[in-house]
Amino acid sequence: MKTRVTIAALAAALLLAGAALADRGPEAGRAHEHIDARHGHNHSYLDRGYAVRSVPREARLVPFGHDQYWFHEGVWYRRGGIGFVVVAPPIGIFVPILPPFYTMVVFGGIPYYYANDAYYVYRDPQQGYQVVEPPLGAEAMAGAPPPGAPGAPPPAGGDNMFVYPRNGQSPDQQARDRYECHRWAADQTGFDPTRSAGGVAPEQAGTRRTDYFRAMNACLDGRGYTVR
Repeated sequence: MKTRVTIAALAAALLLAGAALADRGPEAGRAHEHIDARHGHNHSYLDRGYAVRSVPREARLVPFGHDQYWFHEGVWYRRGGIGFVVVAPPIGIFVPILPPFYTMVVFGGIPYYYANDAYYVYRDPQQGYQVVEPPLGAEAMAGAPPPGAPGAPPPAGGDNMFVYPRNGQSPDQQARDRYECHRWAADQTGFDPTRSAGGVAPEQAGTRRTDYFRAMNACLDGRGYTVR
């Protein structure tokens, strides 16, 4: 009788644990998270290779070729293991929206949106964000200290832009400030680097691009950021 009760209790415990994992999805994996500190991003994500029974209810199904992926707040999932496995997104896949926490870096005048070891670029024809290869030089700058700190590199040239919070702004505040400054700069100058050719005539692109980045710098500086 004692053996039967023990086995029944163990089975019930395993069933409850499995149900809890299924309900909580990735939230059950706090011990399997890491901090992504690249580009001053400083946000926590599940480790790639970690398996969960279910993806969050809000996760978006994203077909890609013959495969299916699920996307939720910067984390990508694919079927495998006990249900789903956290994976790296394939280069070329599109999502309609960015994760709520992202860091914008600019290389060669093109804004890249960074989150969880992935770089996204807005594509106007598809009205979405595409996962792309890291831009040239991005990985070398990913772990660079903020400007003015010991060992910090000299300011980047051209249209490259790195933004660092001076006042301890939270990741969601940083994302909101950067987006609002981008919208303000685009409205002020008529140049939007997320659109093809900036949305202006080719003969105006050079001047408008310069005006846009000047406006972005001024807006971000006024909100407590150092722009390199």
